Amino acid sequence: MSSDGGLNPESDSFESQSQSRPVFYIGQHETNRPEPLTDDQYSLLLTTGFRFVTAPVTNQRFFQRVVDLYKAYLKEREEWARQDGLSAAQLQNPSLPGPVVPTLTDEDTSLYPSDYIGSLAVYLSPWIDLCSSDPHIASISRQVLNLEAAYANWCGARTLIIPGPRKDDDGRGIAQYARAIREALHSAGRANIVIHMPMYREPGLDETAETLSSIFGPENGTQEDAPKGIDIFTTWDSWNTIRSVCNYSMRLFVALRIPRRVPEKTLQERWFAEPLHYLTIGKDVFQPNRAGHPSLTKHHQALINRYMRLRSIPWIILCDVGPRPEELSFVADPMAVDFPSLAEATQALKEKRKPHMPAINAHVAYMKFLERQQPPYSAMETPALTSFQDWLQPPLQPLADNLESATYEVFEGDPVKYDQYEKAIAQAMTEWRELKKPTSALDPKDPSKPELVVAVAGAGRGPLVTRALRAAEATGTAIQIWALEKNQDAYVYLLRKNKVEWGNKVNLVRTDMRGWEGPRPRGSQNAITKVDVLITELLGSFGDNELSPECLDGIQKHMARPHGISIPHSYTAHLSPISTPRLYADIGSRLATDPNGFETPWVVRLFAIDYVAQKVPGRPRFQQAWEFAHPVPILRAERFAEEHGDISRYATGGVGSIAGASGSNEHNARHCHLTFVCPTRGVIHGLAGFFESVLYASQTGEGKEPVEISILPDQIDRKSKDMISWFPIFFPLKKPLYFPQDTELEVSMWRQTDDSKVWYEWLVEVYAWVGPKTRIKVGASELHSSRKVACLM
Repeated sequence: MSSDGGLNPESDSFESQSQSRPVFYIGQHETNRPEPLTDDQYSLLLTTGFRFVTAPVTNQRFFQRVVDLYKAYLKEREEWARQDGLSAAQLQNPSLPGPVVPTLTDEDTSLYPSDYIGSLAVYLSPWIDLCSSDPHIASISRQVLNLEAAYANWCGARTLIIPGPRKDDDGRGIAQYARAIREALHSAGRANIVIHMPMYREPGLDETAETLSSIFGPENGTQEDAPKGIDIFTTWDSWNTIRSVCNYSMRLFVALRIPRRVPEKTLQERWFAEPLHYLTIGKDVFQPNRAGHPSLTKHHQALINRYMRLRSIPWIILCDVGPRPEELSFVADPMAVDFPSLAEATQALKEKRKPHMPAINAHVAYMKFLERQQPPYSAMETPALTSFQDWLQPPLQPLADNLESATYEVFEGDPVKYDQYEKAIAQAMTEWRELKKPTSALDPKDPSKPELVVAVAGAGRGPLVTRALRAAEATGTAIQIWALEKNQDAYVYLLRKNKVEWGNKVNLVRTDMRGWEGPRPRGSQNAITKVDVLITELLGSFGDNELSPECLDGIQKHMARPHGISIPHSYTAHLSPISTPRLYADIGSRLATDPNGFETPWVVRLFAIDYVAQKVPGRPRFQQAWEFAHPVPILRAERFAEEHGDISRYATGGVGSIAGASGSNEHNARHCHLTFVCPTRGVIHGLAGFFESVLYASQTGEGKEPVEISILPDQIDRKSKDMISWFPIFFPLKKPLYFPQDTELEVSMWRQTDDSKVWYEWLVEVYAWVGPKTRIKVGASELHSSRKVACLM
């Protein structure tokens, strides 16, 4: 983030991952607080359990000065009409001088630079009305906003909270407000701006604080009767306009006011994806329990627990729950503090406080109770994994680059994946014997005992070799095993591992698997045989994005036909449109150094996102894009190479393929067109990609479940729970794409190749239903292409 420390939960100094569960960082806000707390008041407040406090920038005197200024301006306009003879039409001339708010004086504020200024959440004046239809009130409000923001920023405040719009149905007012916030981001160039917004406009909870509009034009402050039907997404619409006008600034956040009645899940998830800085909870949201203490409903508890799982944990502000400033103004008798009465000492000990000091606030005590009641961090919420939440990583290019040992080590730290691989290998070996399939090698010492030829292509540091040896031992299968690795440094490690752990049972070959000449059976070094079981771990976050199809094309000629087995047997790519403002803003901030950021498929552990599509009959939330299965029965490239030699299969002459190449890899191109249903309106920032793989499907016909792995959110717990080897892939959009309610998103994606590289192209279109059988196109993204950052073959 742009601002570190202070009240920035994104800073490295604010980390709670060393705890067993999220930590609640609780602050206090008083709506009618006229002045910042004194040092003594602040110290006393901390003893009641709060960790920070809000502070106004200006005081009541400044408010009265602004009111008097506008009164004087109105009187001056009357003088123009009476003395200068201006007509009513002339008074409406927008070029007439308007009111100008003079700069702040020392009598207008009690906020000054201090050691703890970074620990204050500065709350700007709630009486301004940036949305006012009166241009003069709107102008005064904007001037006050900039004066306060610039001064607080100069004092060293790092978090400025600005009250949000009070109505959502005034498009002009929301636009004015958004433009003013963008201006404030420039005025306070080092501070984070936090917009205080309700989760939705809850009936009966309209803000009643006095504003300039209600003072000078009561008709501007009155609210129309609330409609019978409540549109719970209007507040989010206003927020979306504000942050869009501000170009998704990385310094713009939300303080979300929790309502008395928790809304439906779709709205909760919509706000979950937004950059939450604070959760604010008013006194009226709490309900007394049987003992009379404040408490929250189960729905509120679930919502808070959900939001507290974010990597940047939002802080909690309790509003108007006390203690009030006057309650913090007493001065204890030093003698009474040092020598309390027995009753006072007993009560203080019971309340875990010092004698004659304020007791722990009841609302804070309850929130600390909720903190202890949270579910502890799961195996998928370790500090290392949490640090990867919504962190963009370019995808690996294992064919073009040699991976570091540390990268291999991360992959090897996932037992779930390798357990599934071992299960698949063991089942393949068992069924090979049950089905009495022929093998491709014999034991030279005992020709009556056939041996299974196993090859691990792309062995890395050897985890799959270990699992294959273990599966062979468990099933009593005699094997001859080859391990292929092109990385010279990893090959050295394999040599040592073969001596130390594998007892020299493994035939190691340093080569690109596509250039391997094939296995030479033990005792017959002049002959080349076939591979019975080929094992690879070439899958990427989208299944094929690390060029598994191209790699396997180059080695499958060595597989025994027709009974040779490939593990994995097949894999499918899946897509779902998502809203992820954080990732969009992150990519946008990188454009100066990475101009291809919005056309790069990023690997990212998606977390603060909203899946905008809903599951309906025939239209699931996660839809399959395409599939690859191995081995491929017929490959033109193999036949061409048999006739003309291996070198010619990589030649690129002619323009017969779709990408203008020779077409030898055209069979690995793919295309999909998917339709997603969105009942509620929203905005998407890109496509989330996932994969599933069948490692081995039983061939006995006994109805056994296939051995699978999956990173699909709705399937991973069933097929490969707690697997961490792959994060999803994210295909961003250059511009956020807004869609109205009851729309369909049409997603087109292509996997393209020109025989030397592979890339993706994607397009999203929005269609709205305007009749039972009529759709109209209401929006579309441009065609995106990752060709400039393509995967090299």
